Amino acid sequence: MSTDPEAPAEEAESRPADAGTGHEPPPTPEPNPTAHDDDATDPGPEAEADADADSDADSDSDDQGAGGAEPDAAASGEAGAKLTEAQAELAAQKVERERIARRKAEREAPVDAGAKLSGKAADLLAAVRAVESGAKPSAVYFDEAPAEPRKAAPAPPAPRPAAAPAPAAPRTGDIGAVRAVLARGGAPEALAGPAAEALGEGAAERLAEDPWLLLAVPGVRPTQADGFAQALLGPEAGPADERRGAALLGWLLAQAALKGHTALEAPVLEKALAQYGVPAPAEALEASIGDGAVLVFHEPLGEPVAEGEEQPVRILVGLEEYALAEESLADGLARLSATFGPPADWSEAATGPGAELIRAVAGHGLVAHTGGEAARAEPLALLAAARKLGLRAALAAHAPAGDSADAVGVAGLLAGTQGPGRDADGRFDLDLLIVLDAPQLDVETAAALVESVPDGARLVLSGDPGVLGSAGPGRVFADVLAAAACPRLVSRTPDPGPLGELVSGIGIGELNQVDAPGKEIVIVPVRDAGEAVHRTVQLVSESVPRAFGIPADAVQVVTPGHGGAAGTRALNAALKERLNPGPGRFGGFDPGDRVVHVPSPGRALPARVVTADAQGLHLDAAGARVVVPRERVEAQVRHGWAVTAHQAVGARWPAVVVVLPGDAAEALSRDWVYTAFGRAERHLSVVHGVDQALPRAVAEVPPKPRTTRLTGLLRALTAAQDQQA
Repeated sequence: MSTDPEAPAEEAESRPADAGTGHEPPPTPEPNPTAHDDDATDPGPEAEADADADSDADSDSDDQGAGGAEPDAAASGEAGAKLTEAQAELAAQKVERERIARRKAEREAPVDAGAKLSGKAADLLAAVRAVESGAKPSAVYFDEAPAEPRKAAPAPPAPRPAAAPAPAAPRTGDIGAVRAVLARGGAPEALAGPAAEALGEGAAERLAEDPWLLLAVPGVRPTQADGFAQALLGPEAGPADERRGAALLGWLLAQAALKGHTALEAPVLEKALAQYGVPAPAEALEASIGDGAVLVFHEPLGEPVAEGEEQPVRILVGLEEYALAEESLADGLARLSATFGPPADWSEAATGPGAELIRAVAGHGLVAHTGGEAARAEPLALLAAARKLGLRAALAAHAPAGDSADAVGVAGLLAGTQGPGRDADGRFDLDLLIVLDAPQLDVETAAALVESVPDGARLVLSGDPGVLGSAGPGRVFADVLAAAACPRLVSRTPDPGPLGELVSGIGIGELNQVDAPGKEIVIVPVRDAGEAVHRTVQLVSESVPRAFGIPADAVQVVTPGHGGAAGTRALNAALKERLNPGPGRFGGFDPGDRVVHVPSPGRALPARVVTADAQGLHLDAAGARVVVPRERVEAQVRHGWAVTAHQAVGARWPAVVVVLPGDAAEALSRDWVYTAFGRAERHLSVVHGVDQALPRAVAEVPPKPRTTRLTGLLRALTAAQDQQA
């Protein structure tokens, strides 16, 4: 590694890259946002220092195992023995999952600005807006798992019925009634719209009867819901109220979903409920399961036992929407494997760098492909070979720019604005779908994608397992690999040059000193955050363009979080002042500003501001004109000279400046460093202020585990198919 080509001599020392000793996060007894706050695109480990409650809850679940909850007696004895019931349930729940997905899509409206507020109402509204805009992350708990289906449905429905109409938006009268209830409890009236949408029909009556349902509104926290309940109910609003326990349970599972979990172990949930003052957490959990507010699953542990013996199980609890998505996804993947016809004769096409992948796809309906950036050439070779053979093939990617002239985005493919049309059954009109950046698929997106692939078609999931996971719940690609339910092709194509060598080492936990004769890698030591911002601006605006001929617009800054003295906000303010100064007359933006548009969680689209009018802010996103409504600009648009690694994943730039201020040490992990460093094509500068925390993170801080059920579901379905074969 080299030092900054423009750095003064006293700054030109490279930091040592040998691994240090372990570290522990600071005590945080209550979930609390840190300086490295996130928006919906960044719910990962770098968003916040982990609470001690996380590690305590993990060890607690390890100690208690399946005995930590009190499930039905029959359930634990029968777990793992109902494979045919599992198949029946997966079929029966497809329609319900689609209904839930439509309902969820209707809940994305922003909070309208209200009248002037003070005291508790102002605090509550500020907290909600902070979370929705990404200024603060929602605090979360927990870590780790998968599972087996609940009781089978009595009979599967007819396949793929017509979609039901989407639920109607709340009526003005309903919102007014909710506003009146909120006013009685001292909550901001501006929450009336979101509360009416979240609670649905009879929202006002439900909220008056159960004030803790306010937790269904994004950004509301338990202490705020408790204050609202006390204002409405008076002395009756106690911590033991079963309504409070049920609402807290749903809130905890929703917060866990923001951190990637689709379910949680029962003992972990009980511990979390106890930390929020629920006096009988096991009873509260059992009551919610009995009411159907949450679902319970029993995942077999270890190898199947002999007949007559009791199979050890793990008790998992989850929200219906993610449970149904995971089950539908498992069913869809198993369907593609089972409906695949005889192998195709692709022998003439199986040449060159993608030959092994082409042969695998010729003989299987579902294939997983792993590799680094250079390995992306292999799916592209497969696409070309399939089209040469006359097959209808499509390539979709999380961030398709640069992969192929006809690559489409996953979101555009699902929305029908890009890619092939759909057949009479509503499925993609194609024979082969290749999905790049598969680690970025959350469980709901993956379920919708797989449901749309027709019987007999081939599906290839391709990606780099070392990058940061999806912004939404689930770990789809990792679960598919762990289940071994399909062939896995590991690319032998290494990433070239010093950058490839550096990133490959990080992937196996080694931060190596790399020879970089062309100054492909430069370390810029800094003493504090102020110096980090100064050196970053200098690198982007002067040093990199002068030394490498890369224009400032092609240099991307990546930093761990949005907040802090060297987060994206501070860096973007400094970079705007240097690269595109202006008064910010369009809601803080000026024509020519580099921005990131976040139309939905997990999608961060680079764009540039063009103008603004009564319609909203006009952006140029890779040649396409996008108009962001005025009321959504604050929540959906950020300056984009500096982004987080989650926002950068899936894209690459000629030059990248990774900024590691001193307060970022606790946010670093191996997958974060791997992702951030891997965004550079020709040059990487590291503004380094974390000392030994960087090699320590690479060597000792693996990705945070996610509790999911997909691996167990796929294994059960694969075993069922093997038995039927």
